[in-house]
Amino acid sequence: MSKFKKKKDGGLPAINTASLPDIVFMLLFFFMVATVMRDNSLMIDNHLPSASEVEKLEKKNLVMYIYVGKPSSQYKKKYGTEARIQLNDKFAEVSDIAAFIYSERESKREEEIPYLTTSLKVDKKANMGLIGDIKQELRKVNALKINYASIKGDVSRNKQ
Repeated sequence: MSKFKKKKDGGLPAINTASLPDIVFMLLFFFMVATVMRDNSLMIDNHLPSASEVEKLEKKNLVMYIYVGKPSSQYKKKYGTEARIQLNDKFAEVSDIAAFIYSERESKREEEIPYLTTSLKVDKKANMGLIGDIKQELRKVNALKINYASIKGDVSRNKQ
């Protein structure tokens, strides 16, 4: 008789889950840091026109957005139904655009300022006179890189 007995195969050992909470908290922390919250809440109805040739902007942090459209239903009583300008989270006048551009330039590093682009997100039924006034104000502050935001689609449906 031998002194040593062979152990019977007990199958696979249980999976150790002790590090699972650490992994969950690391993922949670990563998504909290990496998620970008929406900067502006739209106070206007903004149905963008469609275009056949569309390019995406590369660096969205170098884009200043000017929204133009009729106030949404919750703001119609206070601001009426005429097309309005929205800069960040407030309605503005054409004369406020220069101050908006200067403040956006101040928030960027000096080497990024020549690459700043002004994106006009204009409702397809907006008055072009207002757009012309906005462009004149942008010329006064030397903001000459302008982008017109649109959605990719059939241009023939845009004429409705």
